[in-house]
Amino acid sequence: MTSLSGKIGFVGIGAMGTPMAANLVKANHKLMIYDVNPERTNALAATHEVEVARSLAEIGASCTTVITMLPDGKAVREVLCGHDDDFGESVAAALDPGALVIDMSSSSPIGTRELGAILEARGVRLIDAPVSNGVRGAIAGTLAIMVGGDHTIFEQCRPLFEKLGNQIFYAGPLGAGHAIKALNNYVNAAGLVATCEAVIAGQRFGLDPNVIVDILNASSGMNNTTKNKVKQFMLSGAFNAGFTTGLMAKDVRTALEVAAAMGGSTRMARHTADMWNDTEHSLGAASDHTAIFKFLEL
Repeated sequence: MTSLSGKIGFVGIGAMGTPMAANLVKANHKLMIYDVNPERTNALAATHEVEVARSLAEIGASCTTVITMLPDGKAVREVLCGHDDDFGESVAAALDPGALVIDMSSSSPIGTRELGAILEARGVRLIDAPVSNGVRGAIAGTLAIMVGGDHTIFEQCRPLFEKLGNQIFYAGPLGAGHAIKALNNYVNAAGLVATCEAVIAGQRFGLDPNVIVDILNASSGMNNTTKNKVKQFMLSGAFNAGFTTGLMAKDVRTALEVAAAMGGSTRMARHTADMWNDTEHSLGAASDHTAIFKFLEL
């Protein structure tokens, strides 16, 4: 039996998990899905051939591979190990030795290594495989996937990852995928703040904000925000890019945690984390992350 033979469990049928699970079904994988919100699983089951699990334990008992796509590492650990790691109502309580868990959430890499040790004691393998490129990438199957864990398991999972993304990276040992995902989002978050401040300053100086963006995109200041967010979601007033302020703030805090644990410089990371924490407190965790533009205009 290979690591990906049999039924795949998918826990977390949200904005990202829904199209990801749908793409796996389209690739002829047999899926059993679970979400705390049954409306989400029922909606997917109405349009795709999937089984809906009645409990987390049913996922564990029925599947040899389980994918988690949840808001953070705390949620992942509780889903897998139960409340306070009691293995009560949980996935891992029913997993057979040799089963594989693929955490595609944005989790703390330090917490991922702790979780790996807990699961290993039960004979369950873990790799981390967070993603980038957002909801549009999840729908199109063009996610960037960064993987941490045993390289042999990574190669066994590659065909599955290729159904979800078109840029697959082996980042290193367990936790490496989560580490680089958080660091990537920190770079993105810092660049987003700098872009917003520059556009706002230029606008107040009398420049047309659309011209500002055009010039930035033709110059060395070009970044993901200038290309894909300012005109589309900020200047338009839409503020609906599909990624929340709370998740961005969480990822920046995770990056700061990694940098601090490794003894690296954290000066910029601390300022960036403070900025996103303030935005989260002011606008709410559920607000779209592009709404930081409004916060910085105040």
